[in-house]
Amino acid sequence: MASQSPRRQELLRLIYSRFEVVPADADETLPGDMSPHEAVEYLAALKAGAVAGTHPHDLVIGADTVVAIDNKILGKPRDRAQAADMLRSLSGRTHEVYTGVAVRSPKGDAGFSVCTEVEFYPLDAHTISWYLETGEYADKAGAYGIQGYGSLLVGAVRGDYFNVVGLPVARLWRELRRLGLWQEAPRD
Repeated sequence: MASQSPRRQELLRLIYSRFEVVPADADETLPGDMSPHEAVEYLAALKAGAVAGTHPHDLVIGADTVVAIDNKILGKPRDRAQAADMLRSLSGRTHEVYTGVAVRSPKGDAGFSVCTEVEFYPLDAHTISWYLETGEYADKAGAYGIQGYGSLLVGAVRGDYFNVVGLPVARLWRELRRLGLWQEAPRD
């Protein structure tokens, strides 16, 4: 897996009990204007391609997640102040979470993205401050983690919940099966 995300690793274990984590060494700067789904597909392919270059005989899975509101991409916040700005922009509104996934293997390649809508409750200054104090916003697209304290900010989810966590495992499993890259095996 071309990702250091512990959340993605945990989700991938639903499909494969054993795998190696090889962080991608890739420049994640987006070229020009891209829509959110184009951006995550591009970055996932970039990560998977970087690792596949050094592991050409292995199955490599890369993924990238962004939050978007009004078609504007919100990545990971630089600092607490930017995280607060992101949370204010999401307050009381519906936004989209996009995850792109790229699969590289000797048997074939696949790439796709999944979009999930997430509706936030209105957030007052106290709630935002409290959430920031948890520290959970760090290293999270859109400055929140839906699987933790961030769940308390969410009023509704329309679509794949695990996509918001960082890996749409049901869709990935189907793609891996389609490519002949998943065989039912005893669990460890």
